[in-house]
Amino acid sequence: MTAEIQAAHPGKNRWFAPFEWMLAGRYLRSRRKETFISIIAGLSFLGITLGVATLIIVMAVMNGFRTELLTKILGINGHVLVQPIDSPLNDYEATSVKLAGIDGVDFAMPFVEGQAMISGPSADLGALFRGVHKADLDKLELVSGNVLLGTLDGFDDGDGVAIGSRLARQLGVTVGDTVRVITPRGSITPMGMTPRVKGYPVSAIFQIGMSEYDGTIAFMPFNEAQLYFNKEGLATGIEVYADDPDAVGPLRPVIEEEAGRPVFVSDWRQRNMTFFSALEVERNVMFLILTLIVLVAALNIISGMTMLVKDKGRDIAVLRTMGATRGAVMRIFIITGASIGTIGTFAGFILGTVVCWNIESIRQGISWLTSTELFSPELYFLSKLPAEMNPSETTSVVIMALVLSLLATIYPAWRAARLDPVEALRYE
Repeated sequence: MTAEIQAAHPGKNRWFAPFEWMLAGRYLRSRRKETFISIIAGLSFLGITLGVATLIIVMAVMNGFRTELLTKILGINGHVLVQPIDSPLNDYEATSVKLAGIDGVDFAMPFVEGQAMISGPSADLGALFRGVHKADLDKLELVSGNVLLGTLDGFDDGDGVAIGSRLARQLGVTVGDTVRVITPRGSITPMGMTPRVKGYPVSAIFQIGMSEYDGTIAFMPFNEAQLYFNKEGLATGIEVYADDPDAVGPLRPVIEEEAGRPVFVSDWRQRNMTFFSALEVERNVMFLILTLIVLVAALNIISGMTMLVKDKGRDIAVLRTMGATRGAVMRIFIITGASIGTIGTFAGFILGTVVCWNIESIRQGISWLTSTELFSPELYFLSKLPAEMNPSETTSVVIMALVLSLLATIYPAWRAARLDPVEALRYE
């Protein structure tokens, strides 16, 4: 040991010399009389591991939840909604062509929208009906690319409807069955307005993966929707789909100008502002709360290192007598404490990554073991638990844990370095 110390600093002590790493490693290993200290170190390691893993998993789930919802919402609703103000929208075809020609616009889709009750063998439910052309429905890949049963071929020529899988299950119908659509705004007679009831065959069943849409939305041919909702020759509005949903701000004034008439223009951010703001606030609050877990684990490192310094008072005196400097003693205990935090942080990173990659399988396994539904579509909108790890965010979590672990070792190491040989012999 003396040779190692002398070799480590012939005139000046070299930082993080081999003997410093050797002593730090020895202090990390458990001995019979140091069992309590080792338990504290183990709990600190476990706390940091679980804290980092929990933080990574929760943030990944929050990111995945937001991304999935945003994808579903923008996949079925237009990025910009254009509705007339002064008069009914009877020039929807020409207006759609003009809006589709704007730079940055993918396509523009006129639609007819109305609410009605849909009735099947098992239930009578409210639904939102949207009349669209077959060509426009094909562009909605979230719908046309997720048809479970039936087909959308000949959608314009027939009088069938396409409904969500959840709605079909609740109604107790499948492709080929007939559903009744009922609206109170029917024909006007001398006795007043009478409800309109009409049967439609189910031509297709789609599954978007968002319970709100799969259970409430039905598509019908554009011309049929005009007739059923008393809007012959009219459209409810025009949905504009942009190439980049985040760049709809500059498009709004251009769309208003190209419309050539007074229109009300709203983008997806305005229509969903409250919802996504709530998600962002929840995400930030969860980050702060879970950071406290890592902070508590770092404080455990302080208590464990303080007890280790007290227990190693005689060793510190021997080291100082043999020529070790205050800096060398401080670095030994910094290495000891930082090793716990560093290993715990990377163990937490690995654990969090593995869980994120298998989050849905884990959810299904826990649901099967407990016979409960952990991620109910009725409450969380989505049919599966998403997780999306953000590289910069995950890196920030790892760096934060490493910094907290390092800071937690400074005070105990500084206390150890301040002891002179005489005081250290009496410290134990």
